[in-house]
Amino acid sequence: MPHAYIAGPLFDEGERWFDEQIDRVVREAGFTTFLPHRDGFEAARSDLPGIKERIFREDVGAIDSCDIIVANLNGVATDDGTAWEIGYGFARGKHIVGVYTDWRTRMARFPDQTLNIMLQCSLHHLSRSLDDLAAYLRQYATDQA
Repeated sequence: MPHAYIAGPLFDEGERWFDEQIDRVVREAGFTTFLPHRDGFEAARSDLPGIKERIFREDVGAIDSCDIIVANLNGVATDDGTAWEIGYGFARGKHIVGVYTDWRTRMARFPDQTLNIMLQCSLHHLSRSLDDLAAYLRQYATDQA
């Protein structure tokens, strides 16, 4: 069973809720998942000694062990931690899927540009809806089997 790392902002209820919707779609497509605010040290109390380093090491390890990264890219700008996770995953040769359902447009130089080109060109697929994400992941899982 393929394993997915779910990347995205997690600093308010709305961000976590949408990350959880992505996670649900990914699991329904047949993947196991690592969702940092549910499965990792992100859920821990912030006053634990060394918690920042533990979060960092755990998330890096989770990316290293995943088959695919699915990233929530919504917002006026992509969350900086999510951008880092995509860049690290790209450098490690991970399959990366972005989810961008935001209607707002970003300043773009090229007609088909939706995101910053460094992010967009790191993606294997950009889903513009959860339905599109589900269809893409089902096909990806079939192709990997």
